[in-house]
Formats: sequence, C-alpha cells, structure tokens
Amino acid sequence: MTATTAPLLRFITAGSVDDGKSTLIGRLLYDSKTLLTDQLDKLNRAAENGETPDFASLTDGLAAEREQGITIDVAYRYFATPKRKFIIADTPGHEQYTRNMVTGASTADAAIVLIDATRVDFSGSEPVLLPQTKRHSAILKLLGCPNIIVAVNKLDLLDFDETKYQAITEAYRKLAEQIGLRAQIHFLPISALKGDNIVNASSQTPWYQGLPLLPLLESLPVNRQNAADQAAHFPVQRVARQDGSSSDDFRGYQGRLEAGRLKTGDEIKVLPSGHTAKIAEIYNPNGKTESAEAGEVLTVTLDTDLDISRGNSIATADSPVAPEQQFQAALCWFDDIPLNLRRKYLLKHTTQTTPVKISAISYVWDVNTLSRVESADTLKLNDIGSVSLKTQQPIAAAPYEENHALGAFILIDEATNHTVAAGMIRKADQADSFEI
Repeated sequence: MTATTAPLLRFITAGSVDDGKSTLIGRLLYDSKTLLTDQLDKLNRAAENGETPDFASLTDGLAAEREQGITIDVAYRYFATPKRKFIIADTPGHEQYTRNMVTGASTADAAIVLIDATRVDFSGSEPVLLPQTKRHSAILKLLGCPNIIVAVNKLDLLDFDETKYQAITEAYRKLAEQIGLRAQIHFLPISALKGDNIVNASSQTPWYQGLPLLPLLESLPVNRQNAADQAAHFPVQRVARQDGSSSDDFRGYQGRLEAGRLKTGDEIKVLPSGHTAKIAEIYNPNGKTESAEAGEVLTVTLDTDLDISRGNSIATADSPVAPEQQFQAALCWFDDIPLNLRRKYLLKHTTQTTPVKISAISYVWDVNTLSRVESADTLKLNDIGSVSLKTQQPIAAAPYEENHALGAFILIDEATNHTVAAGMIRKADQADSFEI
C-alpha cells in the first residue's frame, strides 16, 4: 500500500501540560526524516554541540508558546511515509486552552494520550492520573474518537520500570471503563526525548512486544463515518440570485452537502417548513453535474420556487431527520463567565443560528472523582455537563454519534458574542456509566 492509496490519518496529541506532546511530534518528524532542511540542520547542530535538541520548537510556533513553555494554539503538521499520509494536530495541554483541544480533536481519527510517568502519583494503593488526562479522555469519548494510543512517556527517567508502566496502563483501563470510552485503545512505553519506541523498537523495553509509534500509526484503521451512505442533508448557506428582475430568474441554493447523495430529479423536502419539490439542476465548482455526495460544495436549483433562506435545509423526501426544538446535549464550557440559565445565548447549528434557552442542567461531571454532581446550577470554564435545551426555532438535528455534522453545535453569548460552549446532541434514551 502506498501513501497515495492509504487513507489519510488525522491524529492529535492530548494530555496534561509538560507531558511531552510537542516533543513527541518533533521527535516523530525528526526520526521519520520528514523535516525541512533548515529545521533538520538546527537540530543536528544542537546534537553536534552536545546539546539536547529542542524538538518542541518544531510545533510551538507562537513566540508566547516558546516563552512560556506551553502550547497555546493548535499547530497542524503534515507528513507522509511510504505507507500513509498524516495530519498531526498538536493540541494544548493546559486546562485554560481546553477549547483549543476540542477544536483539534473534533476531526481526529486517532489520539495519542500522553502520560508523564514521572508525574503519576504512586503513593496510594493504585496510581492516580492527572486531571487533564481524565478531562481529555472524556472529551475524546464525547467526540467519538475511534482510536486512542496511550503513550506512557519519560520512562527513561524511571529506568524503564515495567512494573510502573503496567500499573499506569491498568489505571487508564479503569478510567476508560468508568467513563464509557469505546475507542480501540493501544498502550505504548516511550521516551519522546530519547526516541525510544517512536520509529524503531527500543532495546530498553525488551518486555514490550508491540509496535513502535510510527508503525502503529501506519497500521490504524480509518473508520470514518460514511456520511455518503446516510440520508441526504444539505444546509443552505446562501441563496444565489442572478437577475432579480428577469422573468426567468435564477435561484440557486448554495452550501455543502453534509450527508448522503443528491441527484437531479430527486424528491426533496425543505426543513423546517416541510415543503416539497424536485431537484432541477446541481452545480459543483467544475460546472453542472447530475449527482453529488457528502462533502461536496454545491449550488442546487429546484423545479419550483419555495421560501428558502440561510439556515433552512434541503433533505431527501425519505430522510428521517425531523425539526426539533427540545433536546438533551453534552456541553463543554469554554468561557470565563459561568453558564447562567437566565442569560441569553444563541445556538449555531450547521448554517442556522437561533436563540436558545438552557432549561436545566442534569449534572456536571467531576473530573477528579469521575462522579456526577447532580445538584449543579451552573457550568464553569472547562466543565463538562449534560443539559436540556429549547430553541426558539426548530433545527434539523440528529444525535452526534449518528451524524457528526447534524449533532454538533456551538453556543454564543448574545451580549459578548463569545463562543461559550461546544455541544453534542444526545439520543433521548442514551445512558451509560458516564452518561455524557
């Protein structure tokens, strides 16, 4: 299999501050020989001078990141091996930038959760993982990340102690069970700085029989939601008019086909109005076409004029998606100002924005105890909770786990215009040990 035929893998690094995420990516790029010449020369000069190469500098691109020694923004890097192409998102570990981590994780096929073995508390009967490790794992669960690699880092500082490595992996298995993590989980002992088990197997871990990181990434399956096989859903972003005064006025509905397939002659319905028509013509950036599938940017015309504007959706007549105004959702709160049930918020879902009332908070998840706080009356910065919402206008929504495009939304504070939360719509009967 070549890089041109292997499915592209998008993956992120997650974990707490100083777990070594940026260093890991820098080492991965260095050892796989995918750096630019000037970057490679800089690292080689450091090695020749007896200095430890600063691998983190390859991804911590902002001056503020280098000065503070923390990752703030999401840094994307692209590289390829003979077997696969990759897009890496180096996401922040600091709790303050959890919202940036959510951005990077929302499109990831896999996540590398780094655990700094030197910062795990071994004083009790079992190891205690850091709160950010728990929070990021919960977010990966919410976003449905299908593959997770738990990389236990800095084992060189513990003399590659197999006993402590096994204790950490067992602690993460218990965490995964408690939060209902359904991803395929792989465990890997590494030293990002020294390069152990990054590209090649390390002689320091003869007790580890699995693949090093890069071969493991090359072998991961990409089971992306097959949006093209779902019922068609086309949120209207813009109505294109060619000549408003002409008797044969052109009226095209523009946007991106988020799910399913459309073809000329299809019976469609408009949501939320329920009005019906047939597709007259379909245009993509290359011109007129007879059909299109999920992911394509289109202009669609209908055989009759209907009252359609931005925020409406075009769906095939047999689509099970129906307009809703009340639903349950999981929220990740991003704003310094806590959630206030009396404050005015806007909900942005696909191309539609509507006022929304958060009618109740079912519970907030306590990241430290892995329990639910059912008496909570607010959500604070970086809290994760379950809420009930009611929109002023109906939206064409679907559970997030069934359709990511129709199940995701953001909340905007009407007074400040800040994006205050990311939300994932839940099934009405959804319930598991974590219930997020």
